[in-house]
Amino acid sequence: MVGITMTIEKDEVLLNSKEVASLLDLTPDAVNDLARRNVLPAFKRGRQWRFRKRDVISFKRQSCTLNAAA
Repeated sequence: MVGITMTIEKDEVLLNSKEVASLLDLTPDAVNDLARRNVLPAFKRGRQWRFRKRDVISFKRQSCTLNAAA
């Protein structure tokens, strides 16, 4: 039997809507709306949205840059 070791890089951590909401200071419903509108990269696992942590961090950086420029 061959053992398969799956490595998950730190950037590949998956978050749920509640965790993303906490990071972005939004409500989970607002986060889900951003995902539905393809504003925030996400995918569905079953019935729930999942977000890659690296995508959320990138989104937050872009949002801060846009807000600072305004």
